[in-house]
Amino acid sequence: MAIFEDYAYYYNAFYQNKDYKVEAGQIDSLLQKYGKNICKIINFECGTGKHDLELVKMGYQCEGIDMSPLMIDIARENAEKEGADIKFSIADIQKFEYDKKFDAVISLFHVMSYQNTNQDIMAAFKSARKLLERGVFLFDVWYGPGVLSDMPSVRVKEVEDNERKLIRIATPTMNDKRNLVNVCYDVLIIDKKTSEVQTLHEVHNMRYFFRPELELMLHETGFELIDNLDCNNLGETDFHSWTSYFIARAV
Repeated sequence: MAIFEDYAYYYNAFYQNKDYKVEAGQIDSLLQKYGKNICKIINFECGTGKHDLELVKMGYQCEGIDMSPLMIDIARENAEKEGADIKFSIADIQKFEYDKKFDAVISLFHVMSYQNTNQDIMAAFKSARKLLERGVFLFDVWYGPGVLSDMPSVRVKEVEDNERKLIRIATPTMNDKRNLVNVCYDVLIIDKKTSEVQTLHEVHNMRYFFRPELELMLHETGFELIDNLDCNNLGETDFHSWTSYFIARAV
């Protein structure tokens, strides 16, 4: 995701309270429930590798790919600090080819919602399918019923450390014809010592999905949809579910 090229520097700051251990535990429980003898995992758009680090601690063998060189650099640094044996590579999930097979492909933090067109999402699905024999494909997305029931609004988030204060303003715009939310991020980086202010501007185009369309796309790319669950509680999705895990099996 090229949009993270500048944003990657501040990625960890904004998501410092994200509980990767709990989320990895969710992934583990889903893989155990829907898969069989899963050991080797590849993570599509792994970001800074925090999920992979937690999964390795649980006994999985992990690899991760991401389009952002900065994200991969940070992921490699994180793995080195933890002494974790994880291969991180720069690659595009829509075009990725590899001669190695895995037991599961995972893609978290709504990476699939960044695949905005039908061609984009199906290309990513095809890449995932090539990496599996009869394994599991697990990913999460913005879930259409929840997004349309609780429409996106302007949000402000502030974080700081000893050197800087960061203020992020997220302004969403809905695109009904493409099932997209165009989220404009304006980030102010304030140096606490000098009061110097730098700014970043990013636009994240997020697609929200409905189960029937994903079921069709998965079927067309060699998968059988097994289930979809609310990301927060792993229960049944409803009109309050803003995000959903989708679990499919290679056929």
